[in-house]
Amino acid sequence: MNNRTLYLLSFLTGLLLSLSWPHIGSLAPLVFIAWIPLLMVEETIFNNQDLYRPLHMLGCAFTAFFTWNLCCTWWVWNASAGGAAMAIISNSLLMATVFQLYHLARRRLKGKFSVLILISFWLSFELLHFHWDLTWSWLTLGNVFALNTTWIQWYEYTGVFGGSLWILLVNYLAFRLLSRRQELKRFWLKSVLLISLIVLPIIYSFYIYLWIHMINHHSGYETVVVQPNIDPYNEKFNGSFAKQLEKMLKLAETKITDNTDFVVFPETALTESVWENTIERTYSMATLDLFLKNHPRLKIMIGASTAYQLSEGETPLPTTKKFKDAEIYYNDYNTALYLDSTGQIGIYHKSKLVPGVEKMPFPMILKPLEKLAIDMGGTSGSLTEQDERTVFSSPGAPKIAPLICYESVFGEFTGKYVKNGAEILCIITNDGWWGDTPGYKQHLAYGRLRAIETRCYIARSANTGISCFIDQSGDVSQATKWWEATAIREELYRGLDPTFYTKYGDYLGWASAWLAGFLFLYSYAIRFLRRKT
Repeated sequence: MNNRTLYLLSFLTGLLLSLSWPHIGSLAPLVFIAWIPLLMVEETIFNNQDLYRPLHMLGCAFTAFFTWNLCCTWWVWNASAGGAAMAIISNSLLMATVFQLYHLARRRLKGKFSVLILISFWLSFELLHFHWDLTWSWLTLGNVFALNTTWIQWYEYTGVFGGSLWILLVNYLAFRLLSRRQELKRFWLKSVLLISLIVLPIIYSFYIYLWIHMINHHSGYETVVVQPNIDPYNEKFNGSFAKQLEKMLKLAETKITDNTDFVVFPETALTESVWENTIERTYSMATLDLFLKNHPRLKIMIGASTAYQLSEGETPLPTTKKFKDAEIYYNDYNTALYLDSTGQIGIYHKSKLVPGVEKMPFPMILKPLEKLAIDMGGTSGSLTEQDERTVFSSPGAPKIAPLICYESVFGEFTGKYVKNGAEILCIITNDGWWGDTPGYKQHLAYGRLRAIETRCYIARSANTGISCFIDQSGDVSQATKWWEATAIREELYRGLDPTFYTKYGDYLGWASAWLAGFLFLYSYAIRFLRRKT
């Protein structure tokens, strides 16, 4: 193969991955062959080491992954051109580096353990993207089936890492099958095995799906979700916070009945400057308290931008800020508040912050660059996070948990709410930053995976985007339209017993990380021993 062919094949991998992705091409079956062209490129470079330098592989891999990242996440440009360029280029380079490490390990091990190297290295990379400060797990391979939830009901055992493993294993085996198709007897036998590997998990998934829908639920909890549709760029953080709250409460009134248990409002619904030290004295809290007196059965979950002033003796954090003209320190938060007629105010601070928007990565090192964080209304600069997953409760009501925007992309993180007792999940978000693009649609789709992994019902409230309800099988009901001010109502039910995935989290990712570390060290040890001899 000449260089042009190698790059064309690499581009084909990126194109096939993009066409398989939700709300880009939405042709999920293509993901089972998408990696084959890139694996062909790698095999060619591996078998012709006298013709190709290792960096050839890096360039080809970057072509594939840049195509994928660009096609599937270009919509970030609507919020920030610089942020989009940084995210697309850096993530593509990270992915290409992982594939380059796979190629180098194969060279050192002379082609042994290839499938183990590919799977363990890639799943380790995906695990890293769930946990480090530059987290960007949007393109985790297992997310590709977010619109095909009847195929992956078994995510309750594996999470999205099971989907990533499935995809990589099928692609690798298909590639090996095609490269040795001359052995007809084995070819047909291996073809049957490969088809079984694709079909059997889907059949099992349909069985689980039917079983889930046969469950008889008892008493439900009437829940109202509000989508106020307030322009995040022009109105939300510049208009009257009192009028915006009045608008949201009026929308809620259109759906509230005497049996309504919960009302859910979106992320940063309250734009008043709320200091947690004196939160009871704010206009917004007084207005909501009056609303609850008129509806004493209600419990309210609502998003807000809040701050907390440190008392003398409290230790500042790396994200703590200081007033310019006074020795006063404070933390900023993206917050979910929970209120009921007992007068309690539950507080949860968003803990999975968007890099470059809500958080400057590696604050101990990069704090001087904090002012460069992208300004997106009430959430600019580095916010402070909390360690624990807070679950809200009221007497006689199920325990509910807040997932604020980006947090709903993280499976193990979501499962920790359920481990802390959550029975219903609420996703509150503000998806208007991206405009009418695939971004907010993909965000909703990923929420469906959380319902499957935890077997919890979800109420999703978006400022604008798509508000809806998601049942325990990932099915969506009453999805709202883009740029529509409305409210919806439905009965939600307590979640099932904690799933295997909820209990053990991303065990596939962690196991892969250990395996990848062993294989990486083993490949270097082999190289060292060869030099000795």
